Amino acid sequence: MALVTLAVVGHAWSLLLPDSTTNSWLYDFLYVWHMPAFVLVSGYFSRSFDLSSTRVRALVATLVVPFVVYQAALAWFQAGIGWGAPEHPYLQPLWPLWYLVALVLWRLAAPAFLRLPAGVAIAAAVAISLVGGTLDLSYLSLSRVVGMLPFFVIGLVATPEWVARVRTPAAQQAGVVCLLLTLWVVRDLDSWAGTWWLYFRPYDVLAAGPVDGMLTRAALLGLALGCSLGALSLVPGVDGWFARMGAATMVVYLVHGFVVRGVDAAGVFDWTTAHPGLGRLVVVPAAVGLALALASPPAVRRLGPLVDPVGWWRGRARPAAPLAATRAEPVRAPRPTRTLDPTRLV
Repeated sequence: MALVTLAVVGHAWSLLLPDSTTNSWLYDFLYVWHMPAFVLVSGYFSRSFDLSSTRVRALVATLVVPFVVYQAALAWFQAGIGWGAPEHPYLQPLWPLWYLVALVLWRLAAPAFLRLPAGVAIAAAVAISLVGGTLDLSYLSLSRVVGMLPFFVIGLVATPEWVARVRTPAAQQAGVVCLLLTLWVVRDLDSWAGTWWLYFRPYDVLAAGPVDGMLTRAALLGLALGCSLGALSLVPGVDGWFARMGAATMVVYLVHGFVVRGVDAAGVFDWTTAHPGLGRLVVVPAAVGLALALASPPAVRRLGPLVDPVGWWRGRARPAAPLAATRAEPVRAPRPTRTLDPTRLV
């Protein structure tokens, strides 16, 4: 829930003046690590994925179908507010929808990486990411999918024992140091990389040669990993209303883009440009509030069928239990699952 809230904040940052020094600095700091951390957690919750027919059908139902539906819906919505439509609609995922494509591809590749020793799997993912930057992988956001692969694989091969080590006081202290160091380093990011590097574009698009590109990407991968682990170590490992909202990450992730785009079309960017300081004080808390509102139980009850239409349809088609059975045995709420939850993105 913390990470999907940061995703909403990051996208809401588009409503702020982009060439403001402070905005650029904070935006770069957030984008160095918050999506890598999101990918890492997605990998951790994909450890049980295999290529069985049950898993593949669930993958299609919970990721492919929502992508097809929301790609069309967001394209229609953006056209209605004056934004251009993609030339190849289903080969160019719109804005946040690249992540659904990425999750499908990463999960399909998961069994192959799980067959390898952990160190070999991570090394292979890093090599694919570094070499992938030399290729022009423009469709299906493949440049970003390949570039961020190491974080998914690290989460995939992680064990509960690894997670326990990240929770130790020493790891938390190291995490704070890494976050503060990165905050200082990215203040001057344009001098050695730039914001566009955080989207894992091909090296030639970033005006870099293969060697320089690999070195720069390797440095950013290291910063991102250190900050991701540092941030995750600081999140309290306790249950509560906020933690339970994390089951609705898919709802938050898919729906918030419509709100941000709509607010942008309403002219909020012009207002924040005229009031940059006040704009930050309004946009960031509003983005946090939006994430919490979309993850609230009333919103999930209403929006859940739109996010998981296959699951909703199956629920309606499933026959009700006989009345005698419900009387004989009380119905208990199912235990929450940690993998392949239809309303959970990570």
